[in-house]
Amino acid sequence: MTTFLELIDLDVAYPPRKVIRDLTLRMSHAGIGCLLGPSGCGKTTLLRAIAGFEPLRHGSIRLEGIELSRPDWTLPPEQRRIGLMFQDLALFPHLRVADNIAFGLRDWKTGERRARVVELLKLIGLEEYAGRYPHQLSGGQQQRVALARALAPRPRLLLLDEPFSNLDVTLREDLAREVRTILLREGTSGLLVSHDQFEAFAFADEIGVLHQGRLLQWDSAYNLYHRPADRFVANFIGQGVLLPGRLGGEGRVNTELGEIGGKSLDRGCVAGEQVEVLVRPDDVVHDDDSPLRAEVVERAFRGAEFLYTLKLPSGARLLCLTPSHHDHALGQRIGIRLDIDHLVMFRRDGGGDG
Repeated sequence: MTTFLELIDLDVAYPPRKVIRDLTLRMSHAGIGCLLGPSGCGKTTLLRAIAGFEPLRHGSIRLEGIELSRPDWTLPPEQRRIGLMFQDLALFPHLRVADNIAFGLRDWKTGERRARVVELLKLIGLEEYAGRYPHQLSGGQQQRVALARALAPRPRLLLLDEPFSNLDVTLREDLAREVRTILLREGTSGLLVSHDQFEAFAFADEIGVLHQGRLLQWDSAYNLYHRPADRFVANFIGQGVLLPGRLGGEGRVNTELGEIGGKSLDRGCVAGEQVEVLVRPDDVVHDDDSPLRAEVVERAFRGAEFLYTLKLPSGARLLCLTPSHHDHALGQRIGIRLDIDHLVMFRRDGGGDG
């Protein structure tokens, strides 16, 4: 796959503080990506630098092989053919839906502009709403109109800065999937900024986890979950706890819950080392016949499932997902066993994976 968007050794600063540090990222052509991280990690600043609103202190930004930014020069935003969709949709309340979509096409010929608006209304499924005003639409419909307006000039890349964050969780994920489908149909690459991993999973093929201005891992959702590059990624993606143990022979780990084995990344841990194993809720199986027992100290009902927080005899805690017909009270001791396919471990001293 050819590289579409390339960020090389980027530094972006609001003096005296560096917001983005030594960041390199390569996104595939016609790819759908996401920058994921907690508030204040620099993801919106990075998006603004790609759009041309923030200068670089170091590095280079290229799109389809053409340089857009370097420390001494920045191509103006309006010349980049990059679309933007923000959390604040900024639809014009006095303009009807069709006119909102056509707003960025004022330089187009009248016939071409009308044809493009009709094409986009059909693409977003709002043909019958062309004459309505934004306040007459639902939140999801307003999102689709904002998307159509951003796509109208046929940008090479669409940047989305947490556009779904004001919606409820279920609608947010549904709309993320819907926007992904629309971008693929339109043949436009997209890069989303989000703090919500499930939104990122629904939207993107490639996801970058940012922390304190650094890109920790750029990878598929599957690899972020099963092969996290470091402790922060392991903790941020999915839920889990780090269970102390000692690495034995053949890559197996001796823990309070017995010996644990599975597919492991070989990154230098050696037998005898003190390690911590990442244990996720789906790795802990409720089993009444197991001799291993843990106390229920918290429970969260999720409809089809319970998420239990369990305390081991040592005081260590685990999370466990069980079908909701397994209804256990606080303080009850239940049988558990581990079923781990992907073994992710970290040195006890805070080093990398084993």
